[in-house]
Amino acid sequence: PVYIALFLLVIVAAIWAPATLSRVALRAIAPYGAVLGITALGQMLVIMTGGIDLSVPGTMSLAAVIMVGVGDGSNENVWGAIAIAMAVAAIIGLVNGILIGGLKLNALITTLAVGLIVIGLVNRYGSTFAVQSPVPTGLSDWTSTRVLGVSPVFWIGVVLTTILIAGLRYTAVGRRFQAVGANPVASHVVGVRVNLHQIVVYVVAAIFYAVAGVALAGLLRNPGVAVGTTYLLGPIAAVVIGGASLTGGLASPLSTFVAALFLTGLNQMLRTMGLPTSLQFVVFGLVIIGGMLVSGDRIIRGVEQLLRERR
Repeated sequence: PVYIALFLLVIVAAIWAPATLSRVALRAIAPYGAVLGITALGQMLVIMTGGIDLSVPGTMSLAAVIMVGVGDGSNENVWGAIAIAMAVAAIIGLVNGILIGGLKLNALITTLAVGLIVIGLVNRYGSTFAVQSPVPTGLSDWTSTRVLGVSPVFWIGVVLTTILIAGLRYTAVGRRFQAVGANPVASHVVGVRVNLHQIVVYVVAAIFYAVAGVALAGLLRNPGVAVGTTYLLGPIAAVVIGGASLTGGLASPLSTFVAALFLTGLNQMLRTMGLPTSLQFVVFGLVIIGGMLVSGDRIIRGVEQLLRERR
C-alpha cells in the first residue's frame, strides 16, 4: 500500500503543488526523509518483537547535542564525538532492553520513562555550552555535499535498508529474529534465547537513532536540545504505513524506508500548498489511520479468511 500512496502523492503534487517535485525540492526532501527512514528502521526492529520505543526523541537529541559538546567546533573531534554518541545510545538501548526483555516491564511505559530521563540529561548537558553552538564544520560540510545528486545522508539510509533486507531474509540470525517476534513462546520452546534477542534489538535500534541524530545535527548545523522532539510519532507512522505487523514478526525494511520518504514528501507538499499547521495535523492523522487499515495484521487476516472460504 505504501507504493500506491507514493504514486498518488506524486500525482497530487504534480497537479496542485508542482514545486514539490522540482529538483531543488527533491534534494531537500531526500536527506530529511532518510533521517526519518533511519529512525523508522530502528523503530521497525523494536515493533517486530512486539514492542515499541518512545525514547527516540531523547536518544536523537542526546546524539546531536554530543556532536556539539564533544565536537566543540573542531574537525579533529568529529570521529570521537560520533563514537561517544553511538556508545551512549547503545547504553540507553541496553537499559531499555534489560528492563523490557529481562525484567518484562511494559515497553510503552518503560521507554517513555527512559526517554524522559534522557531528555532531562540532554537539557542538563546542553546548558553547559552556548545556546545554538554549531557542530564541527567537517560534519556539516559533509552532509551538504552531493553524491549522485543528493546528500550522502540519503545513501546511508539506503545502505542501512539494504543491510537489514539482506540480514532478515538471507541469514539465520535474521530469520530467528523474525521468529522471535512472530511467536516468542514457540521460539523459546525450540531453544531460541528470546530475552537476549529482545535486549539486543533495543541496543541496535538506539544506535540507529544515534546515526539519525548525528546526521540531523549535520544537516541543521546548529541543533538545539529539542532537535529530536518531532521524531516521536513519525517513525511509528512510517512503520505502520509500511505494512508492519504491530503484534510482531512481519515487517519490510524497504517499505518502511519508502514510507518515511512518503511522509516527508507529504509534509513538504502540504507546506508548499500553504495549508495551516492545524490541517497538516489532520492530514497526517488520516494517513496514519489509513495505514492502520492496511497494516500487515489486517492483510494477513484477510488472506487467511479468503483461503478458508475457498477451502
